[in-house]
Amino acid sequence: MKTNISILLIAFCLLFSFRQPQSSDTPKIKKGMIKVAIFYPGGDGKTFDMDYYTTKHMPMAARLFGESLKAMAIDKGLASGTPDTPLPYLAIGYFYFETLSACQNSMKTHSAQLRADVANYTNTKPVVQISEVQLAE
Repeated sequence: MKTNISILLIAFCLLFSFRQPQSSDTPKIKKGMIKVAIFYPGGDGKTFDMDYYTTKHMPMAARLFGESLKAMAIDKGLASGTPDTPLPYLAIGYFYFETLSACQNSMKTHSAQLRADVANYTNTKPVVQISEVQLAE
C-alpha cells in the first residue's frame, strides 16, 4: 500500500513539476488570434540595438496599438540551428491581436510611425509575416 502511494506521489510531482507557470499578467494566446511577426535578418554588418527595441520601440508600439493589442513578445537571436552558420535573425518581435480586422486597423493607423523608428535600432530591413495562431493539441 505504501509503495502504491509513493508511486502516485512521485508521478504527481513529476507531472506538475514540468508544467509552465501561467502568469495572470500575461494574456493567454488563443487559437485563431492574429500574430504579426517582425523578423530582423542578420548578416555581415547588420546591427540591432536590443536595449532600444525593448525599452523604447516595443513600448511605443504597445501605446499606439492600445486595447487592440492583446500580447507581445520579443525573441533575441542567439545562434542558428546549424553549428558554424550565421545567425539568421538578430531578433523577432511579435504582436497578437484578437481579429484580422483589429490587426489591419492598428497597422494601417500606426505603421508609418513605427517604420520611421526602425532606423533608431537597426540597419537591417525587417520582414513581416501575419499569421493565424494554431495550437498543438
